[in-house]
Amino acid sequence: IMHGIGFWNTCALSFSLSLCRFSRYSVSPFSVLSRCGIKHPKPLPFFGNMFMFRQGFFEPLNDLIRTHGRVCGYYLGRRPVVVVADPDMLRQVMVKEFSTFPNRMTIRFSTKPMTDCLLLLRDERWKRVRSILTPSFSAAKMKEVKYNPILQNPSCHCICPCLSVLVQMVPLINTATDALMNNLNAYAESGEAFDIHRCFGCFTMDVIASVAFGTQVDSQNNPDDPFVHHAQKFFSFNFFRPIFLLFIAFPFIMAPLAGFIPNKRRDEMNNFFISCIQKIIKQRDEQPPEQRRRDFLQLMLDVRSSKECVSLEHFDVVNHADELDHTHQQTHQSASEQDNDYHQPQVSHTKHPQKRMMTEDEIVGQAFIFLLAGYETSSNTLAFTCYLLAIHPDCQSKVQEEVDHFFTRHESPDYTNVQELKYLDMVIAEALRLYPPGFRFARSIDHDCVVNGQFLPKGATLEIPASFLHYDPEYWPEPEKFIPERFTPEAKANRHPFAYLPFGAGPRSCVGMRLAQLEMKMALVRLFRRFNVVTCSETKIPLELKSSSTLGPKNGIFVKITRRDLGEDQGNPTTR
Repeated sequence: IMHGIGFWNTCALSFSLSLCRFSRYSVSPFSVLSRCGIKHPKPLPFFGNMFMFRQGFFEPLNDLIRTHGRVCGYYLGRRPVVVVADPDMLRQVMVKEFSTFPNRMTIRFSTKPMTDCLLLLRDERWKRVRSILTPSFSAAKMKEVKYNPILQNPSCHCICPCLSVLVQMVPLINTATDALMNNLNAYAESGEAFDIHRCFGCFTMDVIASVAFGTQVDSQNNPDDPFVHHAQKFFSFNFFRPIFLLFIAFPFIMAPLAGFIPNKRRDEMNNFFISCIQKIIKQRDEQPPEQRRRDFLQLMLDVRSSKECVSLEHFDVVNHADELDHTHQQTHQSASEQDNDYHQPQVSHTKHPQKRMMTEDEIVGQAFIFLLAGYETSSNTLAFTCYLLAIHPDCQSKVQEEVDHFFTRHESPDYTNVQELKYLDMVIAEALRLYPPGFRFARSIDHDCVVNGQFLPKGATLEIPASFLHYDPEYWPEPEKFIPERFTPEAKANRHPFAYLPFGAGPRSCVGMRLAQLEMKMALVRLFRRFNVVTCSETKIPLELKSSSTLGPKNGIFVKITRRDLGEDQGNPTTR
């Protein structure tokens, strides 16, 4: 009997200890922010504050900052997140002290090809790949292709591949734009309301398939195309599925098991894109150089071992650091630039440059990032821009007047001549302010550090809330209003540069920014040359938004479209 009692006492004691450990585990990380003096809402055991964001991040994040201040925090599961909405502090984090915050947030359960894309690469591996890709997207390269007659001949493969591939981007985008115009024309003929967001989704899908995957698709007319079918699987991701809640609550247990837990949907998607690109790589390598299709995928194949690369201080495409010659910059830097050190992140330089090359896995990863970062962001911006112009017809008339004048000087849009469309550029910029697709992004805090007097703990994530900054009345009077004139050169010069971050800033700014802007401008120029976008009874004002990943319309954007009366110009094929 005594032996039996001892056994049950031992069991009870073990159970009590396990329960204590389990209870302690459930709340153990939730003192980190308080110890740093960072205000935050009370977290729940295991899950922290993540259930605040069940309906999306956009409004809850703004409410969090309004309640707890410009430097505040929350817990995403067990992970502490420091939210920084102070532009001066963000300048330090993203530029001046970039070497302390070089990496994006780690996603423990990600798999190939996502782990090889530029968004998730870290430290020296990220720096190597970015240094190879940055020259391909520089404004200087894009301008040079227009004026070099040799580059107009795709069979001339002896020249720099970065230049020859960029001159081919315009025809590839134009092909997708042709399909978009045909689809919009059908809606103009029918006079029916339609979801213009869906149309732009098909357009950007076609551009990405063509530019990044070397594949021609017509997703609007062939929605069952295997490329479209597998791409849409990625964007149906639900952060609050039970399996992902387990990853959030028990990361150290679940992360090592990520590769072993069956996920048919994920595996089918990943295998499709990996095999798709590998087949094209094999085909391209077997072709004579003059027969290879000139696209972004071919650019990466051409620079698998590259002599043309740039150093870290030239990675910031948002602020044109990639256009500056380093020696010229050091010699002629203005006094104001020296004061804020804007283009000069503090980085260590090695005497022996590392070998610059990309592996096949990294090529697949960069093609995948076009899908990951370019699909929803571009289609959402195009749709939001049309929505804003539909509800502000006076602004739409100004765009059309500018576009009409543009076509008196040019037969068709290209990278150089669309830079003349100053008002359209302001309209797109204001649409990105009101509806930034990448409305939040993050940096990993890899070491304990102090920024502007605030201690930031190792292991936490630093989140940058572009959405809050874009509506901050301190920098944007009447922030809810659509006012394109906020982006005149004079207005921009008088505003804090870190109050507007649609493409990020610093060395980890969006490398594909110029290509995205080119894609959007080419589509909008042709659209507003031929059509009017008007509201109808199905148009939701204001829009309902979704914000689980990117910021987008929750239930589409329904409008009507009518043909403009352009007389003889309507028959001009360059304006159709």
